Amino acid sequence: MNLQTIKVLSILLVASTYSIAQITKSEKDSIYIQQVEDHKEPDKVFHAEPLYIDLIRDLGARKGEKEWNIGLGLTDNLKFDAYEALIEYEWAPIDRLGLEVELPFTFYAPQSGIVKDSIPSNSLNSIKVATQWSFFVSEPLATSMAIGYINEFELSDFRNFGSPYVKGNLYNPFFVAAKRWGNNFHTLIYTGPMIEQNFNSNKFHTTYDINTSFHYMITGTRNFIGIEFNKTVDNKVFDLTIRPQMRLGIADNFLIGIVAGIPVVKQNERLSSFVRLIWEPKHRHK
Repeated sequence: MNLQTIKVLSILLVASTYSIAQITKSEKDSIYIQQVEDHKEPDKVFHAEPLYIDLIRDLGARKGEKEWNIGLGLTDNLKFDAYEALIEYEWAPIDRLGLEVELPFTFYAPQSGIVKDSIPSNSLNSIKVATQWSFFVSEPLATSMAIGYINEFELSDFRNFGSPYVKGNLYNPFFVAAKRWGNNFHTLIYTGPMIEQNFNSNKFHTTYDINTSFHYMITGTRNFIGIEFNKTVDNKVFDLTIRPQMRLGIADNFLIGIVAGIPVVKQNERLSSFVRLIWEPKHRHK
């Protein structure tokens, strides 16, 4: 092999190596998005979903998908600290349909100088069942929409448990719309009424939630940083909590979400924090 041939081969090798190294961030994102969206049928759009107001299942859920969540939170109130804990399981029995069962707990600790009997009692708040159907999924528009329904059988707190066991019911139909802008930016709106029925008085109380979120997905990963705006209208009283957040992938099917809560229009609530552990068991592909 003469010297000229060696030079040509060396140049080609360097050029090809440089070309591979020059894969842009945009191309990395495109490759990752294609792995999620084009892996199998039916169509599915890759969205960043909020961590505090969690969806029932991914928008455009595919049959066989499933996920376990464990949530831990702390809210600082004027008279007591409230500790949240939840465990939930969500799955897709068929394409586009998500189901969920959740058990949310709250435990209370009085602030210094506050009598324990004057604060709420610890409780298993409810038995929560929910469903969500993605009726619109468009990969060309990078947009998904869904409707759903959450039903919560509200339980008496531990201090009064058994008298009665179920004290009321919460009816919560909702609508979700999400869009990805380019490869990295994601927006989502989740909204609907919450209608609470007290079985003892048979009275109904209605509030309305409007939750919006904005996220930036880190290139080529499922990690993101973002913010939720959780807004509630209750008898013309407006409450807003801002929740900056981040999600980190610890393993291929295990993620952790970290959320801070900053109340803007709440009189008795101060700062809060919330951590969500997300495990996605592997499922068979079509």
